[in-house]
Amino acid sequence: MRPLWKGAITFGMVTIPVKLYTATEQRDIRYRLLHKTDGAPIVEKRFCSAEDKEVAWDDLVRGYEVSKGEFVIIDPGEIEAVEPESAHSIDIGDFVELQEIDPIFFEKSYFLEPAEAGAKPFNLLRQALEETGRVAVAKVAIRSKERLATIRVYDGTLVLETMHWPDEVRSAADLDIPEDGRAKVSSRELQMARSLVESLSDRFRPEEYRDQYRVALEELIERKMAGETRNAKRRKPAAKVIDLMA
Repeated sequence: MRPLWKGAITFGMVTIPVKLYTATEQRDIRYRLLHKTDGAPIVEKRFCSAEDKEVAWDDLVRGYEVSKGEFVIIDPGEIEAVEPESAHSIDIGDFVELQEIDPIFFEKSYFLEPAEAGAKPFNLLRQALEETGRVAVAKVAIRSKERLATIRVYDGTLVLETMHWPDEVRSAADLDIPEDGRAKVSSRELQMARSLVESLSDRFRPEEYRDQYRVALEELIERKMAGETRNAKRRKPAAKVIDLMA
């Protein structure tokens, strides 16, 4: 794997040079748009909406739309001038218990690996987190965007998980959630629901879950490549439904 980012973890007087690697990958089936008549890939071009002509990359600038049709142009030098201080470091501010952070805040996971001369302080932080049961809360800039993040122990190493900022998490207050008075649940119904939950309770085993839709698409593509043109639609067997309200 090639590192996505190189820098250092800092907390107190400790500096740990590290490399950052993407810990997950998307395996979705990706499609390309093709011309229906000849099967050629469609190429997107950059057109000026005012002059209706193609624009070269060298003639492009970045702009922020402040109101409909009105933009503020920002050049690369101005962006670089406000680059976050955490551009080359992972600055730890606090250590908290993991259960204090709701999973809705988590965004993406990255593996951390010690760089040269970073092995001992890396292990120091890993063991300290392991023994205290805490996670580190930090700030880091990845691809010029400052992010809130946590560092925790996972599978013998350290994992950095980027997080949403508090103002990026929407409130559920505006949802039309029925109150007890509008949709009162009887004690019998609740007991049945609890019994069902208990009967289906188990340990989480991620290897038992598969993306069946992706598997079906991969099989379809393989059949197409083998020359099969008939696409038989397979019906899923009807699942047994338990009506808790009966």
